[in-house]
Amino acid sequence: MAHHSGAVRHPAHHFHDALTVTIHFIRKNTVLVIAAALALVTSLIVPPDADYIGYFDFKTLTCLFCTLAVICALKNVRFFTKLAERIVVVSGNTRTAVLLLVYITFIGSMLLANDMALLTFLPLGYYVMSSAGKERYMAFTFIMQNIAANLGGMLTPFGNPQNLYLYEKFRIANGEFVKIMLFPFLLSVSLITLLCLVFVKGEKMQLKTRDFAPMPKVKVIIYLLLFAFSILLVFRTVPYYVGLILIPLALLFLDKSALLKVDYPLLFTFVFFFIFAGNMARIDIVENAVGALLSKNTLLVSALSCQFISNVPSAILLSEFTTDYRALLMGVNIGGAGTLIASLASLITLREFTSRYPEKTKKYIILFSVINFAFLLVLAVFCSFVLASGNFGLGF
Repeated sequence: MAHHSGAVRHPAHHFHDALTVTIHFIRKNTVLVIAAALALVTSLIVPPDADYIGYFDFKTLTCLFCTLAVICALKNVRFFTKLAERIVVVSGNTRTAVLLLVYITFIGSMLLANDMALLTFLPLGYYVMSSAGKERYMAFTFIMQNIAANLGGMLTPFGNPQNLYLYEKFRIANGEFVKIMLFPFLLSVSLITLLCLVFVKGEKMQLKTRDFAPMPKVKVIIYLLLFAFSILLVFRTVPYYVGLILIPLALLFLDKSALLKVDYPLLFTFVFFFIFAGNMARIDIVENAVGALLSKNTLLVSALSCQFISNVPSAILLSEFTTDYRALLMGVNIGGAGTLIASLASLITLREFTSRYPEKTKKYIILFSVINFAFLLVLAVFCSFVLASGNFGLGF
């Protein structure tokens, strides 16, 4: 009779394994878990009914899914790394290298959304600084890349997830959207550039270039066309359901793994926050209290709200209680600066930094907080003046 090799695992081991997996999932997807809990609790107060279907913004969810899927495909062919490394290798000193890394992240957030820009370009920042022996600038570089990602995305409807939602919710015209966010955007670029020039010395540096195999050109061209197509969906040029059919179908044949790598927790976070916000808007006492606060100062209330519940949930929740979309849009964008939980992107940066330098976590958080709150304060004062003057943009 055959004997089984190895001891039979005790049920306690299975429980321990399941607990470890659960804790890891909660740590990695804290905002998703909180969103699900809030949706569940408010569903007990406002039981599910036919009105629930009206909570969901299907176009926002579709555009987010399509954009994230195409970005994953482009990442898989190393498009962003190749592009960024080519730019960074030309920099001859530390100051130029940091500025280029920050600008790449800035532009990336306008095109890729802030969290994807950081996941793409933070590893590049680490590679550049560590291979050139400039690790003393690592925390500063990561923090500036983080601010660039949060504030760079403010100019375009698809740059930050909360922008995409508010753009759809209030049917903001393209020209008006850019007009509202242009001055805060220009100030952010100026402040980021100034800090990099002041705090990073122009020391000589040499990078080790990495020899990559050539990119699959045909795939890259197709993915770039699909990316352009997903932007057309955002700008309402093409009906969103066409994108929902075409893009997954194309990736199914070209790169199935891109569909698997999409940030589904982010999409489900949106779903749960739609339920939470929809239910909160139907609770009279909440509607009256939040409405009263927003009527006093929409900009400051929305920026402060981000500090405690992050910018995406703040946008979804507060949009139910105000029609002042200009102040709300500014508030949830500048509100991404501040605390570590003000933006999901900031938690991504913290995770990337501490996984490499766990012993420097405390120093990182102090430096992060000082720089971020300084940005928040300056931008809040500036945006208050812009809103009071009613002077938006440069005559769009």
